[in-house]
Amino acid sequence: MKKFTFLFFMMSAVWGFAQNVILNKVEKTHSNSDRFFYKIDPEIISAEYLGELEVQGFSGNDAEVFGKVYKKAKEIGANAFSWKPFESVDEMNQKFDPVHYRLNLYYVAQGNLPKEDNVIYLIASAVKKQTISIDGKKVDLEPRTFRKLDLESAGITTISTRKFLGSTIKVSAQQNQPVQYFQLSAFSVNNNPYGTAGINLKSGDIIKLEQSFGQFLTTIYDFSE
Repeated sequence: MKKFTFLFFMMSAVWGFAQNVILNKVEKTHSNSDRFFYKIDPEIISAEYLGELEVQGFSGNDAEVFGKVYKKAKEIGANAFSWKPFESVDEMNQKFDPVHYRLNLYYVAQGNLPKEDNVIYLIASAVKKQTISIDGKKVDLEPRTFRKLDLESAGITTISTRKFLGSTIKVSAQQNQPVQYFQLSAFSVNNNPYGTAGINLKSGDIIKLEQSFGQFLTTIYDFSE
């Protein structure tokens, strides 16, 4: 009997913290074969609203979460998204909550997609505080945060994990160089969970992320100055 009770409570806990990704609203669908899924500001970018997606429950496996979000978005032909804050009782927008959030889904013509050249995003580990070096200066990155760097037209930016046998990358501004996303990690990341090869390219413990996944992480992680 005790064993049964223990199993019951364990299963209840799993159900209580299970994560769901659901399409709350579908206004319309769009037929396209776009593989990308980019973050936009709908007040700036001309976009066609398709629907709303809701994520309920927290998971530490961000790649798996993105795979679920991506799959749902592609069911209605979305190739772009934006975070949709919940409104509080006093009609003020709430802060982002990784346990429960909504995303608006859109279709954006490729010519209208935002460009962000010669910018890199450094994305921290999901679980561990890290101290890295940017051009010789120590920088602390808390878990689930990211930092934005604008590359200078002259010179090379050197980023290092400062670990024995760790990784170092050198990046520089180039003409029409698209935005890049790097995640700092001490472990391997699985293959692309949403259908295309190369979600990441690993160089030691600095991983270059595919742009769609990188933009999703900069939505669900906190910006760090």
